[in-house]
Amino acid sequence: MEQEIDSFIRFLATERGLSDNYQLSTRRSLTEFAAWCSSARKITAVREVTQPLVSEYLAHRKKSGLAASSIKLIVVALKIFFRFLSAKGRIERDPTETLTLPRIERYLPETLNELQVERLIESIDTQHPLGLRNRAIVELLYASGLRISELANARLENLNFEDRMIRVTGKGNKMRLVPVGQKACDALATYVSTERPKLVKRRSGSEIFLSSRGTKLTTVRIWQIIKERARRSGLETNIYPHLLRHSFATHLLSNGADLRIIQEMLGHADISTTQVYTHVDQQRLKAVHRKFHPRA
Repeated sequence: MEQEIDSFIRFLATERGLSDNYQLSTRRSLTEFAAWCSSARKITAVREVTQPLVSEYLAHRKKSGLAASSIKLIVVALKIFFRFLSAKGRIERDPTETLTLPRIERYLPETLNELQVERLIESIDTQHPLGLRNRAIVELLYASGLRISELANARLENLNFEDRMIRVTGKGNKMRLVPVGQKACDALATYVSTERPKLVKRRSGSEIFLSSRGTKLTTVRIWQIIKERARRSGLETNIYPHLLRHSFATHLLSNGADLRIIQEMLGHADISTTQVYTHVDQQRLKAVHRKFHPRA
């Protein structure tokens, strides 16, 4: 089974172009399943895996306390793995064909209101070392709703100041164009023209955001920067990079933007992923109604 897993992961990397994180997550799910099959049922070949066996494994993981969302990831990994083996003719029948994904409770994403975003941005002192860079990071995350990985990999040649657009590479190596607001453009232009040149070293690439060593900022470091800025702003809300993406989408929707356009800007493959923001907006409307209507 391990050889088949290796073959499948190579397929995800070379033919599907999926991210390293996705490959690692999928490999972990499949390897844990293979280890359980071997230790609990002495099964080591993919042809021996049956639907009852898969169901037994999932029940075992659920009984051990694994959350429904995590079990769903395992089911997805098993489904695409055995579908791959079936298509290649390595198994006679897909044992996961009749498996259904577990129903999970959908949590509404947290968001900042517009005043909180403004306070966060304005709290960044651009006179301090790397202040211009940090201001540009927060401005771009909120202005364009980028994922933290998209921001870390954003390159100068993909930033168009004239059209106020940035080309980013999202999940599954899919590229998309996203508008950049005027204030974010101004912050980026100031950083790129005055502070970034001082960070450039011989080994620097064309990534927009560089560390003090001249290397590309990692997602971990960007996370730390956001947390540091949030703490200094005095906001008590738990602020993290993806919160700015949620706020971007929610504020667009509440100000009248079309859901399909928001889906395109966020890079969501499925409109159902974007629709969660309609629930956030409905919650906001209900809160306003309760607060201000005399008979609420």
